[in-house]
Amino acid sequence: QVQLVESGGGLVQPGGSLRLSCAASRSIYLINVMGWYRQTPGNQREFIAYALSGGDTLYADSVKGRFTISRDNAKSTVYLEMNMLKPEDTAVYYCNSGRTIVHYPEVWGQGTLVTVSS
Repeated sequence: QVQLVESGGGLVQPGGSLRLSCAASRSIYLINVMGWYRQTPGNQREFIAYALSGGDTLYADSVKGRFTISRDNAKSTVYLEMNMLKPEDTAVYYCNSGRTIVHYPEVWGQGTLVTVSS
């Protein structure tokens, strides 16, 4: 089973930008769905975005136009570019994957904390 490791979290001011990375332990060419969720204390994990191996992407309304997901299959890495960050974007961000859309999400990373604060 693939293992996922996120990086790139940290403290950023409102309006700022941050890029998260998710490195997979093996090739992601055959992993159909790679995506991101986030979670705040006391709440369920929330879907953010996913990218299909064929190139299609899907975003939650709350991040549409501000966040961009991309996948570099050659590097087995998925990225989440976050712009115009707001305090309500503060959360632990989790990378995940699914063999197919039916199985998604089935494998999770350990998470990386993003804090948006002045």
